[in-house]
Order: sequence, then C-alpha cells, then structure tokens
Amino acid sequence: MTETATPFPGEYDYVIAGAGSAGCVVANRLSENPKNRVLLLEAGGKDNWIWFHIPVGYLFAIGNPRSDWMFETTSQPGLNGRKLNYPRGKVLGGSSAINAMITMRGQAQDYDHWRDLGLPGWGWDDVLPVFRDLEDHFLGESEIHGTGGNWRVEPPRISWDILDAVRDAAAEMAIPKTPDFNTGDNEGAGYFHVNQKAGRRWSAGRGFLKPARNRPNLRVETGALIDKVMLESGRAKGLIFEQNGQRYRVEAKGETVLCAGSIGSVQILQRSGIGPAKILKNAGITPQYDLPGVGANLQDHLQQRAIYKVSNAVTLNQTYYSLFGKAKMGLDYLFRRRGPLTMAPSQLGIFTRSSPEHERANIQFHVQPLSLDKFGDPLHRFPAITVAACNLRPTSRGSIRIGGPTLTDAPTIDPNYLDTEADRTVAADAIRVTRKLMSQPALAAYHPSEHLPGPDYPDDDLARAAGDIGTTIFHPVGTAMMGADTDPMAVVNAYLQVRGVDRLRVIDASVMPNITSGNTNTPTIMIAAKGARLLSSKSP
Repeated sequence: MTETATPFPGEYDYVIAGAGSAGCVVANRLSENPKNRVLLLEAGGKDNWIWFHIPVGYLFAIGNPRSDWMFETTSQPGLNGRKLNYPRGKVLGGSSAINAMITMRGQAQDYDHWRDLGLPGWGWDDVLPVFRDLEDHFLGESEIHGTGGNWRVEPPRISWDILDAVRDAAAEMAIPKTPDFNTGDNEGAGYFHVNQKAGRRWSAGRGFLKPARNRPNLRVETGALIDKVMLESGRAKGLIFEQNGQRYRVEAKGETVLCAGSIGSVQILQRSGIGPAKILKNAGITPQYDLPGVGANLQDHLQQRAIYKVSNAVTLNQTYYSLFGKAKMGLDYLFRRRGPLTMAPSQLGIFTRSSPEHERANIQFHVQPLSLDKFGDPLHRFPAITVAACNLRPTSRGSIRIGGPTLTDAPTIDPNYLDTEADRTVAADAIRVTRKLMSQPALAAYHPSEHLPGPDYPDDDLARAAGDIGTTIFHPVGTAMMGADTDPMAVVNAYLQVRGVDRLRVIDASVMPNITSGNTNTPTIMIAAKGARLLSSKSP
C-alpha cells in the first residue's frame, strides 16, 4: 500500500527521530561535519519554560502534559496490584530536561559484561575515553575525567546537616566515604555530582543541541510525532511523521536513526512492522521483519522508598511551608544561584551490598532531605527524610507493546517488577540495610522514626513491604537490546544497526543489553556519542 503523505521540504543525509538525551548528542556530532545534512525531529516542544532550567523545576515538570508523556504502567503483581506513573520527557532534551540531573556512569563490570556478551568495543576500557571526551568536569582533567566537553558536571550547591549525618552513619557500617562515584567502582557514600552549570540545569538540549542550532546543515523540528519508518527492498528510506495536523514523509539519503528512547523507539519500530510477528498482528500491524526482541527485555530500577520522621533537623518540609523560608530560597537563588532551588531530587548517594554474597555494590540509596507521598503531591508537613534503596541489577524483565496501529494508541508498559525471587530477596534485604543505617549512632541525635514502610511490617514480611512502597526511579532500558548475531533476542548489533534492515539504527537507552549500576542518563549520552562515531566508522 502506498503511504499518503506530503514530501517534507529539503534533502537530508541523516534523519533522526527524537531530540532527547541521545538525539541531541547524535545531531550535534553528525552536524559537526558540514557535508552532513541532518534533520532532527522532536515530538515535544521547545525548552523555553522556566522550570526546565531551574533545577527544582522537576517538581512541576513531572506529571505535567506540557513536559511529560504521562505514561502509566499496567497493574504490577509484584507491587501488590499497583500501577505506577511512568514519566518521560516531552521536550527538546527529553528526559534530561526533567530528570534528577545526577551524573552516574555505573560500574566498570557493567560494560565489561556487555563486551563479554559478544559486543566488541563496549568494554569499560573502550567507553571510558568516550565518557572523558564528553565531559566538562569540575574536578579537572585526569585519567578518569575530561574538560572542555559539552556535558557539564558540577558539585551540589547546597548542604544539609542531616545528610552529613546519614553519610557518617554509613561510615559506621564500614561503607567508605567517596568523593567521586564515577571511577568505575561506585561503592561508597558521598554527594552526587550533577549536570548543572552555575545553579542551572544542564540538559542535553542545552549542552549539545544549543551549540549546534545555528549550523546551516542542521534543521530541528518540534511538534513532529513520528509514526513509522519507511521501508523498501530491505532498507530504511526515512520516516513518516505528523506535524500541525499534516502528515509528512522525509527521506534519508544516508541513514535513519531512532533516538526516541526505550518506549518511543519501540513504538516506532513496532508500528513499522518490525518486532514480534504475533504481537504485531494482534495490534493490527502487518509484520515486515520478525524481531522478537523489539519491546522485550525491559529493565528498570525499582526503589523501596522509605521515609523517616526526624527531629532536631532542618528539612525542606519545614522550609517549604514557611513564608520566610520560601522568600529566603528565592533570594538565595536569585542572587547566588544557591540553596534549595538548585537541588537535584536526591543529594546523597550510598552504594553498598544488600548482603555479603554480592561481589560488588548491588544497591543504591538516594537520600533526600524531604518527603512526600509521590511526585506531584505536596511535601509532608512534618520534618522527614527519604531514604530510598534500589536494586542496581534486577533480574526481572518486562515489555513494551504498542496498543494499536495508530499514533493515538497508548503503549502497554509492563515492567514486571519483583517477578523473580532474586529481586524480591534484594528488595527485602535493602529495607533491612535501610533500617540498620538509620539505627546508627551518628543519627541518634535526630531520633529517626520509620514512617514508611512502618513498624507494621516485621522483618519476615519485608517482601510485601517492598511491593507496597516500591516505585520506579525512571530508568527504562533494554527494549531494543544490542547482542551478538547468535542471540535471537538481539535487535541491534554492536554497530547499533537493526538486524535485517539496512540503513536503520537505534541509538538510545533501549540498546543496553543489561542496565547499568546507577542512574542511566549519562550512559545514554555515552551511547549516543559512540553511536554517532559508528555511523561513519568501520568498527565498534
């Protein structure tokens, strides 16, 4: 059947779907060569809202249809039947415009494992130079960090006595203090480094896209909702998209690149007829390429979000409800670019082991000087801190499926949290570690009292508690995984080329075969930078 769509004006060598974290990087790198004509299509809008730039703006951006796709999971048996909101950025810069701003590479073993799966060029020694090349790091040039890159990294611009005490409590549990989580071994306790510059959020849009916007060989379109890939004779010809009520087709003389993320890229592939044949048929799509891995292998970090009431401590809960406190916060930000308005959602991090049999850190704490029921809800009116522990390497696997053949059909998102006994054990053990942490002498002066999950959950019932308080920290990956030619679930190869389809690549978080041990945005930025090199390289 011939696709009815208006030709989009212009000629392009590369057409990129999605201007999120990955798409901004790919567009920046490809357009550095003036011979490359690049079109970048973004379904969301411009990043010209104040709350995309003031760090604490995530409180207003998450759950807002202006900036968030407003996805929702299916009911999760592992979470005792609950559904979760599943935020994804809908703006230039994508989720990097609304996320936690925490820069975290993960562990060296994560990437060595990718290499050992039959993916040459993806080991730690291979990706470390890419990370360094990206960075403009406040610690300066070293074997670990770089300067002069597009990805600004700074220390937090606020401190809290109660968080210092939590760090001391971790030291009392023999968890060492660390000044830097990004050396390849992130075990320890310390303050997260953040993607900010002088107290403003440093998104991929600001860091990578803005410097390239005036290049004559780069065209950026917002409000462009990608429908599908145009396929002909075994290769991708370009994209079909809708913008301002008009349906367009645009051809790529070179390659078509999907950078729409672990949900968006899967939707585009499946609507194009690329994916599990049976599932596509059930959704009203004629299969073109039967790739069972498209939409499978979904992994995410689930946190057990414990809340402790405290006394003798200042937390954001009190400051938020004080007129004087609000005025002080505003003035501190206005004149010094410091204070609570510069806060990432989490300030203190702790990487440790949920039990002794783990060879390396397998849980991560996000510790916050505030508490609320969920994002979008008001802060509690009592002083409290949140001490949330997540399983860094879950064994449960979920899926993403299109809900139907049209752009208006919402995807079915099933993370399948806590499906395995191993994940339930780690979740319960993580709560035990949390309770041990909060009982250390360093915190005695603050009299921490467990509000969630609460004393109604005894030690032998913590798996159920994990189901009640578990929530996502918004790290979906793996749904178009890299893999060796012998892996039947692999969607792309080590060059990020879609199997069986010429001139089509996926370059975003969906290609991770296994989730990294920490926040996933900086690894996604690395994948994008490496992927842009691969577009013109002969080796991975």
